[in-house]
Amino acid sequence: MNAFWKKLLRNKGLLLLVLPGTVWFLIFAYLPMFGSVLAFKDFRIHRDGFFASVLNSKWMGFKNFEYLFTTNDAYIITRNTILYNLALIILGLVISVTFAIILSELVNKKMAKIYQTGMFLPHFLSWVIISYFAFTFLSTDKGTLNHIISYFGGEPIMWYTEQKYWPFILIFVGIWKGVGYNSVIYLASITGIDKSYYEAAVIDGATKWKQIRYITIPLLKPLMIILTILAIGGIFRSDFGLFYQLPKDSGALYPVTNVIDTFVYRGLINMGDIGMSTAAGLYQSMVGLILILITNYIVRKIEKDHAIF
Repeated sequence: MNAFWKKLLRNKGLLLLVLPGTVWFLIFAYLPMFGSVLAFKDFRIHRDGFFASVLNSKWMGFKNFEYLFTTNDAYIITRNTILYNLALIILGLVISVTFAIILSELVNKKMAKIYQTGMFLPHFLSWVIISYFAFTFLSTDKGTLNHIISYFGGEPIMWYTEQKYWPFILIFVGIWKGVGYNSVIYLASITGIDKSYYEAAVIDGATKWKQIRYITIPLLKPLMIILTILAIGGIFRSDFGLFYQLPKDSGALYPVTNVIDTFVYRGLINMGDIGMSTAAGLYQSMVGLILILITNYIVRKIEKDHAIF
């Protein structure tokens, strides 16, 4: 016990640094886990407050989950959630690493910083603002794209009722918003690579492409694997704003824009079913945890040093 307190005092500076993050996680990540019990209850508001409401609500077992999986939209929302997130993870990884390498190879570092800032800016924009940016392009009567199409003799497109275009629009906008942030992470890792590796490669006659292929990408691989594992863990948690705000909640687009998050939100707004919404959230969390464990296990079997744990 004395050894424990001595170690605690010896590392008190580092522990104070992580204290704010620890408190944040306890309050906003771990304490709310007790609310998962609502997934197994028919939640009803009680006059004595929230805790009395939880205690007095009737147990339903797995009926909330049955409703979630037996609905006619179950296949559609699961398919959309998985396929969109896979596309965003794979394409986002490739494009982010590509842009990071391009920025690191620019000779004019002032221009590189300008490009980096321009790419990073969309990350700070809310989906509400981005949805109105998109509307200026996609509006049926005043949209920029329809004006261009009409100028060349084509017929204007009803963007917010045509389903076939939206898988591409959602993936494009999702990558556009996130690629700058991810590129900065990879760029920071690239700047930390020992320059002597590249100097030795130049002496050996390696071209720029070979330097990237045999030095930059292999040294980025551990970070790429870790971020991909974490992204796979959140594959059932779609970006709500992307799938709700961007299509303007158009009912005609539900078959291609409805994901688990938007389905739960609409169910909660229309029916006020807190139990079903909690069941969906718990389902997402459990699947995410299982996916992280499986992916990490596979990575550990292939290359142990690159696994998270």
